[in-house]
Formats: sequence, structure tokens, C-alpha cells
Amino acid sequence: MSVRRVALLTAGGFAPCLSSAVGGLIERYTEIAPEVEIIAYQHGYHGLLLGDKVVVSDEVRANAGILHRFGGSPIGNSRVKLTNVADCVKRGLVQEGQDPLQVAADQLKADGVDVLHTIGGDDTNTTAADLAAYLADNGYGLTVVGLPKTIDNDVVPIKQSLGAWTAAEEAAGFAANIIGEHRSGPRMLIVHEVMGRHCGWLTAASAVAYRKWLDQQEWVPGIGLARERWDVHAVFLPELALDIDAEAARLKGIMDAQGNVNVFLSEGAGMHEIVEQLEASGQEVGRDAFGHVKLDTINPGQWFAKQFAEKLGAEKVMVQKSGYFSRAAAANAEDLRLIKSMTDLAVECALRGEAGVIGHDEEDGDRLKAIAFPRIAGGKPFDVQQPWFGALLADIGQDLVPADHA
Repeated sequence: MSVRRVALLTAGGFAPCLSSAVGGLIERYTEIAPEVEIIAYQHGYHGLLLGDKVVVSDEVRANAGILHRFGGSPIGNSRVKLTNVADCVKRGLVQEGQDPLQVAADQLKADGVDVLHTIGGDDTNTTAADLAAYLADNGYGLTVVGLPKTIDNDVVPIKQSLGAWTAAEEAAGFAANIIGEHRSGPRMLIVHEVMGRHCGWLTAASAVAYRKWLDQQEWVPGIGLARERWDVHAVFLPELALDIDAEAARLKGIMDAQGNVNVFLSEGAGMHEIVEQLEASGQEVGRDAFGHVKLDTINPGQWFAKQFAEKLGAEKVMVQKSGYFSRAAAANAEDLRLIKSMTDLAVECALRGEAGVIGHDEEDGDRLKAIAFPRIAGGKPFDVQQPWFGALLADIGQDLVPADHA
């Protein structure tokens, strides 16, 4: 396959990998195929629909390594769903009567793009596959090679998505500061709400990363600087059963003994219990067209805080969310190594015309490869039976009971 021009785009929510992945792709093409022209669509599918792009210059190629030092996305993100015609029309991205999928495909064809690199979650990458299929049906060959981006680490069947390790590390740093508030009043309840609508991996990994930080500190318990007060006392995930009364009794003992309780909460945790309680009290729970609960209408962090504050006799409550702090951070060393291996392979696959999403395939011995698009899906649950998570719960005295609905 002869590759003359490749295009890059990043889409969806931010993750601590986007800038580095863009830099890594540019570096690798410059190393092994410098004759290939590179363009970047601005703000993902938003720019693709409008034809808003930049050409990667020689100066950018020479300085692409700088992108590894930053978070965010230098080429911009947006949440544009090409199959949501009404939304695309409303936002002025297509005209009434136009099919956004066709508009995007026509733009790629007009721009002479041979390879499209998408850096995003399952929707971003599978949408790109739809574009490729549309173009193939219309006699135009396009190879799509995606990179998996999500701090939730919930892409099927990929073992580790880009940016998730960094997000956990950043969330741990966030927790260190908010848990420092635990002596701002007697009987303090702190809820650290972590992103993870369907998957608890990030919350679990953040708690482990935070406790590793605790292990590295020195303590002065005689003046009140005690590890027990800074520790994680509960971890609530969508994949764990929730017995509010039993947990409240356990946590009240901690509150009585040391005067504070610190909770790590996945935003999707306890959703079934919350909805059941709200509907039993006659309140209406917002749902989308598919019947899925709108999490922003039930506010899990505040709900948990309210439930436990009363049962624990808390005098002061703090709920803080770390997601936006974590997701735009620069990639850490662990993620940089993963990004390097994935971007290198992505370029090699692109040059030989092999489409797919790059990742370690859990269904093929964790082999790093281009995984066929039909196998890519979101919403992979966190496996709470993993030993490292079981050890965490055992250390903090919490029972490991998988949820029936997980």
C-alpha cells in the first residue's frame, strides 16, 4: 500500500495521553516514513466535518517531542456523534438533509487521506471504522488505525488503555490534598468521587496509588499526624454490592475511634441502590432514550455523603471530584512507555494497510496488535477478583462482595 497522506484526530473526553500520542505518531512517521504528509483535524470530528485542519510542518516535526511534556490535546477535542444528525445540524456542522457520515467521508476523500489515526474511546474508533467502510463501498480505500484512550480503562478487549495509569496517579495526588482537610472539623466525612460511570478500575487504582504514597511518608501520631486518619477507609465501585447499613456500622466505628472517615467513590457506584431508594420515595429518575439512568440527575457523591453522614454522626462533610484534575494531566513515565509502544506499532500497521485499534488483546494472551474494529466495545467491567484489589479491601477491613448486576 502506498501512503502519501495521513490524518490525525483526537475525540471524546480528555485523557493524559492525547498530546503525547499525537507527538509519538508524528515522531514515528518522521523516523521511518518522512515523505508521508501529516495533517491534523481540529477538535476531532468537529473539524473533519468542517474541513478545519492544519498541516504538520517541518518545524512541528522537529519539535514533536515537546508534546510529551503536556496534557490536553494540541489539536483539540469535541464530542460529536456522526450518527446524531439532528445534533450535527443544530451545531452547524452539516446542512439540513446532509448525512454527517457522508460529509466526513467526502472530506477525507477530498483531502486525499490514505490513513486516519483516531485517538479516542470505543465510539471514536468504531465511528472511524464506519467511515472506512463507507469509503470502501464507494471505491475509496482508507486505512483506520486507532489508539485506545480512556481513563476508565474499560475498552473491550484491551488490557490497558492510554492515560489510565496517569489518571490514577493524579487522582491520588488530588486525594492527598483533600484528605488533608480531615482535621478541619471534628467527625469529618470526606468523599473523593472518581470518574467511572460503569467501571470501577480508576477508583480502585487511585486508592492503591494513594496508599503507596502513604507508605512513603513519616508520621507523628503524638500530635495527631497519624496514618490511620489519612488512610482510605472505604472503596465503593459499580462492581461491588452495597450494604449501606453494614458499611455504615463499620465506618462509624472508625469515625468514633479517630474522628474522620475517607471514602473513595466511583461515580457509578451504588446506582441501582440509589435509583431504588429514589423511586421508592416517589421521585422521578431521569433516563435517556435507551432507558439508561442519567447519573448527573442522581449525583452519587452527594447521595453517598447524605446517607453516611447521618449514620456516622458526621459533623462536617466534604465531597470533591478529581476527574477534571486528572484527565488533562501530562502522561507519566508508565504511560509514556505504553504510548511509545502503541504509536510505533500504529504507524507500522498503517504503512502496511492493517486496520484496527492498537492494544494488548486480553483474548490473545495480552499480545500487542491491531485489534479488529468489530471486537472493540466500551463498558468493560473491572474485575474485582484481581489479587491487588482484594489485598486493598482486606487491608482496610472491607468485605469483597461482587454485585449481582456487575
